[in-house]
Amino acid sequence: METELQKNRQGGGLKRLRCSVQNYDWGKRGTEGSEVARLYELNSGPDIELEKKKPFAEFWMGTHSSGPSFVVESGVENADSIGSGSMSLKEWIFKNPNVLGDKVLDKWGCDLPFLFKELCNLCSVIELVALRIQSKAVYSWRFQFYWKVVICYVLSVAKALSIQAHPDKELAKVLHKLQPNLYKDDNHKPEMALAITEFEALCGFISIEELKRVLQDVPEIVELVGNAEANQVMQIHDQDHEEKVKSVVRSAFTQLMSASQEITAEAISKLKSRLYMESKIRQLTGKEQLVLQLERLYPADIGVISAFFLNYVKLNSGEALYLGANEPHAYLYGECIECMATSDNVVRAGLTPKLRDIPTLCSMLTYKQGFPEILKGFPLSPYIKRYLPPFDEFEVDRCILPRRASTVFPAIPGPSIFLVMVGEGEMCTGSSTDVVMEGDVLFAPANSEISVSTASELHLYRAGVNSRFFQTLRW
Repeated sequence: METELQKNRQGGGLKRLRCSVQNYDWGKRGTEGSEVARLYELNSGPDIELEKKKPFAEFWMGTHSSGPSFVVESGVENADSIGSGSMSLKEWIFKNPNVLGDKVLDKWGCDLPFLFKELCNLCSVIELVALRIQSKAVYSWRFQFYWKVVICYVLSVAKALSIQAHPDKELAKVLHKLQPNLYKDDNHKPEMALAITEFEALCGFISIEELKRVLQDVPEIVELVGNAEANQVMQIHDQDHEEKVKSVVRSAFTQLMSASQEITAEAISKLKSRLYMESKIRQLTGKEQLVLQLERLYPADIGVISAFFLNYVKLNSGEALYLGANEPHAYLYGECIECMATSDNVVRAGLTPKLRDIPTLCSMLTYKQGFPEILKGFPLSPYIKRYLPPFDEFEVDRCILPRRASTVFPAIPGPSIFLVMVGEGEMCTGSSTDVVMEGDVLFAPANSEISVSTASELHLYRAGVNSRFFQTLRW
């Protein structure tokens, strides 16, 4: 028999969504307490029985064809499985284009410009507990998860995600035309990761001064890039033009990534042996410990040693980083919400058993150096923070609502998707009141002011078109 709570969970202005899951092999298995599996099970309703031995990698919320969401009509919520008797969100938007708002329609046409994801990171975040690694060190593996948003999905990782980059629009069109089976669309994919717990990533290239120190301290890299390339890096001066610096970094990185498997395996073996020996007389750096962790996941993989070229970024809960097109990165540890433009294009080059396209990756990167900007979010209310990357397609709001509290999401001229992570409460528009609980995903049309309240506690996240695009940002 339905509970009173279930009877009241019918939508009016808000549309409930049944969302999709990706079972990539790096995902955390349902039997291991996957957050993606939990949310997918809650979102799918009682008629879905999870195959818990499968890995659950990403929970997608949006319109991308690789993982579409479906609109649940009032009165049939508990009868529908994914795609069964439901209309896809993309089809529903096509039939109701006014829900996007005029400015979104004019800019992007009849589709969501963003994709929302939850990502759960497990093994990619293997943590080496021993502060001093010894020849018979004991390892403790701590598994966590992270999430993504812009196509809208949740992600659960059991192994480190690949070193990768996403193409800009021009390159995406070329790749999609040449290899549509690999590159599923012709859109770019800027993205943002908002940390829920402590979160770690490799992101962008280190400064030229840091790279010089790497070449001095890591002889195995010099073996791979060659003395000529290493000397070019060492001879860079502060007054050198930015394009010259990028050219030198590009040449060294391309040489590294293009090394043969045999030479790479030998260099990594030497590196590992040297670090084990040195750990007996000094504490290894965080980057050195990370490299050893990655080597245990991906032995003899060039991605292990290429980590020395990239910034090792650590976020606290509530902090975010963003990545433009053609920027190298790999998510390592923790929970996050990820939001991006509606695309599923990835060019991989390391830390993966999947197809690698090293020539394309090395040619497409910007080779900008320096530590990425960390977003802290700014308050919309005592309970809501907004994170605004420099991309028109998306923004993310984080709402942590305590017991007996309420707040308002102000109306914006574009659509939104809400994900309820923890707790239950009520979401009210001018035309309806919806009881919501964890696992619920809801679509809100443009120009919807939404009041949220809870008797217990409620954690939810909102993805929408960047407010700056409308030039009506409320400070």
